[in-house]
Amino acid sequence: MSVAFTKDEDHEAAAANLPDRPISPHPNLVTPEGLAQLEAAFAAARLAYTTAQGASDISDDRTAMARATRDLRYYTARLGSAQRIEPVAAPDKVVFGCTVDILREDGREQTYRIVGEDEADPAQGLISYVSPMARALMGREIGDEGQVSGATVEITAIR
Repeated sequence: MSVAFTKDEDHEAAAANLPDRPISPHPNLVTPEGLAQLEAAFAAARLAYTTAQGASDISDDRTAMARATRDLRYYTARLGSAQRIEPVAAPDKVVFGCTVDILREDGREQTYRIVGEDEADPAQGLISYVSPMARALMGREIGDEGQVSGATVEITAIR
């Protein structure tokens, strides 16, 4: 059979069939900052969708349209399920939205803020409330210890 009669998808067509971004099964808790980030990401996705839709020939760049559509679906769902949690002014226990200082067994001191999943950025000290570290710390007070990956951490400050 001639190659002309077979249907091989090109790379662009394959990229246009992007899978949806996974939606977490956990409640979508967000800090006020996290909600603002979701709103900004939604606006950017909407703009990307409008731009891709307004292109002279959508078939020229199906990847951009597929990406914009996928992101718009994701951020629409995340905004729709967002549960804004106001920060506690002076927490006496580790709660969602607070910042906690810990001391590790090896003497390292670290600071983390417990935030929503979409806002998490461990390199910046922002950890998701469903992460093992956050779960080990939630509900504890200054001086309490928690187990993370087999190591003990002590809470030294909460704000």
